[in-house]
Amino acid sequence: MTVDPKSYAYPADILKDRIILVTGASDGIGKTLACHIAGLGAQVILHGKDTKKLEAVYDEIEALENAPRPSIAILDLATADSQAYSSLASIIEEEFGRLDGLVHNAGILGERLSIEQYDVVQWQRVLHINLTAPFVLTQVLLPLLRKSADPSIVFTSSGVGRIGKPFWGAFSVSKLGTESLAQMLAAENEHTSLKVNCINPGATRTKMRLAAYPAEDRDALKTPQDIMPTYVYLLGPESQGVTGQSIDAQ
Repeated sequence: MTVDPKSYAYPADILKDRIILVTGASDGIGKTLACHIAGLGAQVILHGKDTKKLEAVYDEIEALENAPRPSIAILDLATADSQAYSSLASIIEEEFGRLDGLVHNAGILGERLSIEQYDVVQWQRVLHINLTAPFVLTQVLLPLLRKSADPSIVFTSSGVGRIGKPFWGAFSVSKLGTESLAQMLAAENEHTSLKVNCINPGATRTKMRLAAYPAEDRDALKTPQDIMPTYVYLLGPESQGVTGQSIDAQ
């Protein structure tokens, strides 16, 4: 990898005609990413569970100059069954015929507690939303990604996804699992054009970060907009051949 993704410079139409699904697109990094890549020419599929929030993002994209009209995909990762995932894949296939990018951004923090104190139900919920749901969504969308000339899957990792840290509970475990899932998928597809990578956003000004570090100085943190170059690099054409990596956005 000769490009530094953190300082990646790119033309204004780099993602033109690319169809990209962003999960958790109603807020935070997902919302910023969806708007940003739409402005770069991508046909964005906005995923979330809150219709009103997604409609607000839809309106923001509609107001952008030269941005393709986005689509909305409602799916509650906490409760969706296999039929719901299959239906989403069928709708995307019917409307677009392929998928060029899949960004797994949706996730929840859970509790900052010791293993001894961690609630079992909460543990299962965090692992389901952060790890099992991305696995299932990837599996049902792989046939559509294989129809792309330059498909890219981006998983969201974390600094606590590289090594298990005390009091990070299910979140840390889910992100360690995410790293493993991405590595396996990349290795299984190393002789194809599919790129599979992780991004660690780092300390970013989001609601999840505030929940994890309530006493932190938010003004000192990078904004979601600041970390967009890494995402654009992995979703665009210049990262062909870059796969199985876990990249820090800061």
